[in-house]
Amino acid sequence: MNASVRLSVSSLRGHKRRFAGTFLAVFLGVAFLAGTLVMGDTLRAGFDTMFGNATSGTDAVVRSADAITTPGESEGVREPVDTDLVRRIEQAPGVAAAAPSIQGAGQLIGRNGDPIGGQGPPTLAGNWIDDPELNPYRLAEGRAPQKSGEVVVNRGTADRGDLRIGDTTTLRTPDPVEVTIVGLATFGGEDGMAQVTFTGMTQADAEKYLTARPGEAATIQVRAGPDVSEQQLVDELTSVLPSGVEAITGQESAEENTDMISSQFLTLFTTFLLVFSGVALLVATFSIHNTFAIVVAQRTRENALLRALGASRRQITASTLIEATAVAVTASVAGLAGGIGIAAGLQALFPAIGFPFPEGDLVISAISMALPLAVGIVVCLGSALLPAARAGRTAPLAALRETAVDTSGASRARAVTGLGLIALALGVTLTGVLVSPSLWLAGTGAVLALAALVVLGPVASSTAVRILGGPLGRLRGVTGQLARRNALRSPKRTAATASALMIGVAVVSLFTVFGASLKATMDQTVSRSFAGDVAVSTPSFGAGGSGLSPRLADAFQRLPEVETAVGLGRGVAEVDGKGRALTVTDPVALERTFDLGTVNGSLHDLGTDGIAITEQEADKQNLTTGDKTRLTFTDGRQETFTVRAVYGRSELAGDYVVTRDAWAPHRTQDADTLVAVSFKDGVSTDEGKAAVERVADRYGNPDVQTRDEYAQSSAGGIDMMLTLVYALLALAVLIALLGIANTLTLAIHERTRELGLLRAVGQTRSQLRAMVRWESVLVAAFGTVGGLALGAFLGWVLVKASDGASDSPFAFAMPPLPLALVALVGITAGALAGLRPARRAARLDVLRAIATE
Repeated sequence: MNASVRLSVSSLRGHKRRFAGTFLAVFLGVAFLAGTLVMGDTLRAGFDTMFGNATSGTDAVVRSADAITTPGESEGVREPVDTDLVRRIEQAPGVAAAAPSIQGAGQLIGRNGDPIGGQGPPTLAGNWIDDPELNPYRLAEGRAPQKSGEVVVNRGTADRGDLRIGDTTTLRTPDPVEVTIVGLATFGGEDGMAQVTFTGMTQADAEKYLTARPGEAATIQVRAGPDVSEQQLVDELTSVLPSGVEAITGQESAEENTDMISSQFLTLFTTFLLVFSGVALLVATFSIHNTFAIVVAQRTRENALLRALGASRRQITASTLIEATAVAVTASVAGLAGGIGIAAGLQALFPAIGFPFPEGDLVISAISMALPLAVGIVVCLGSALLPAARAGRTAPLAALRETAVDTSGASRARAVTGLGLIALALGVTLTGVLVSPSLWLAGTGAVLALAALVVLGPVASSTAVRILGGPLGRLRGVTGQLARRNALRSPKRTAATASALMIGVAVVSLFTVFGASLKATMDQTVSRSFAGDVAVSTPSFGAGGSGLSPRLADAFQRLPEVETAVGLGRGVAEVDGKGRALTVTDPVALERTFDLGTVNGSLHDLGTDGIAITEQEADKQNLTTGDKTRLTFTDGRQETFTVRAVYGRSELAGDYVVTRDAWAPHRTQDADTLVAVSFKDGVSTDEGKAAVERVADRYGNPDVQTRDEYAQSSAGGIDMMLTLVYALLALAVLIALLGIANTLTLAIHERTRELGLLRAVGQTRSQLRAMVRWESVLVAAFGTVGGLALGAFLGWVLVKASDGASDSPFAFAMPPLPLALVALVGITAGALAGLRPARRAARLDVLRAIATE
């Protein structure tokens, strides 16, 4: 073993540059993974501290005991509590103070006339609690609201809207309310809770605009007296609270808020980043494996001589693995430091882009350091394992050979194995897509397809390079022919080098195809289901915004240009014990403006005890027209409804429809999410839209959009997602390009004598540089074309599998321009990757190169 260590140390000292690309690949992958974990821990700790500070004076929270949670939502809707409970609570033993907390949606309009926030985090409004210990917000400037129309807003919201104390603006509740800012507040020491906006009103205004009726609050905040613990306070309150109302400790409330942030944002955000860390490390695996495979191939004669001198197979293998371990450990440790730097940079960057990263030191846990370190070492060693085993199998007689011929591309066994894997991948994938829709089967098929491409890579690379490099001979003459032959001389190396880029391009293409398909699906949904001329809607992305006034549709209906205007509101109820979202609307106008498919029964007589449901939900619930079903609302009341209509489509109308009269007794803050307007015959879109906009201006000036504009805005979040995806995948592509550059550099070292002879017989430096660059372009072109094909296939698989697993039909779209741009970027990046190796090749001294053994 000592001999193996000495050999490894000597090799590392003498060939530092050989492992530079491997070092960078491991470093970048580990840094990204470590940075993600540290950032996630820091955000969680920061929000935990922020909520803890904000609610430090609240020892108990009184609220409704039951919540109704609809599919896809983690936080349920609770019944309001009676504010009269405050007097009873204040008389309970151990209570120092109690105050109602009224909460609802309210969106401020900034100085420029645009709404503040709403694209993601919620826009909140509520009553300003005078007791500073019970109020999670702290007054930082100005004073508390004292009369109707006065408000306090969090300082971050005021800054984003360019609002100051004394300014008058509009608050959408959703009806527009003119308010004057009299104070600015902070939350837990921050200017706000991330991008959440908050407007504090007088209790009378909050009851007027945010509740269905006076005397209701979301919760009641309670402060304990001296020497009374939170649990003692909760125990005392439990004995005096009515049935259906519960008390939890302030700590439990803070933890619930933190968990809500974690489940809705942090977990999704960090998981998203971890997926791309995995992609980067997968790409790095190919680059690392290729580097060690080339190094082992270059040292064939050296290893054979060592074997002839008595070195055992185990010593040769161990020597290679020790080199890999040294590179893995140093690169991974450096990657940990880089990850901490990334997290620190994001901590400074987030506030600059409008997302307040909670203040405090970075949280660096043992798992955040141990996991990336272990992953980096395992990836590097795993990638070097096969080359190390191959080095150990070197025969002593190989020292007598001048060169070895690489016949891997012509291997019949490899071709048969690869084709078998492709057949298996297609069988599993098509089963999961067409026969029995399953994302798991489709995913398994996708993994098998990737494995098949890796196995078939050397076989395919020869054919692909011949085809892709065919025009080079005519366009670039001898230089192009030499570049093509160089790429063909080692099919396995070419395939391994291109595979890293292939995976990066495949993932980019996958998201490009899936994003385009989501847009096409949204456009198809609007075109098929929405028969109106213009739409007024709330933000389609996230939970923000205050909604639209339920009186807006009636105001539009009174316009002489309008044939039909229908508003779609949202309610929540348990239908036979399961939480479901209800569409609250005028069913008659709904049928005129939306294509509901085949309707069995009638939407004209739902009344206050009728409900309409989709065919799919009717099948699930085993219901048909005339059947009875029981609805339980958030106020605790149960009512029996009759199914009076079953309709076919639910894409925009929802699965359950009730009238406004049926919902009115159970509503809280009333708002619509969409108002659809159809114009009378002879009214142009421009004329009708202008008339609608004049009315909308009186209701907070929401956006009025044509059908095409509505479809585009509904898909706006997709463009945002793709931009983030492309930025993150740039790391994987960068690692792949480092692999190409490293492979070419090592290949130049391997072909030093050959390059010297070419220069000696008349090849110029510029021709030599061009030859290396075109070889790089051919390798990149092979990886890019393969990645596009694999990404398009996986995109189709994902769309079809999602279609089978979803209630709504998905449309498949192949965007030619974005995919062509991906191809151009991949090939251009390949040319850039060849610049440094080409310059190095051109600087070779001719006589020394010829003399090289």
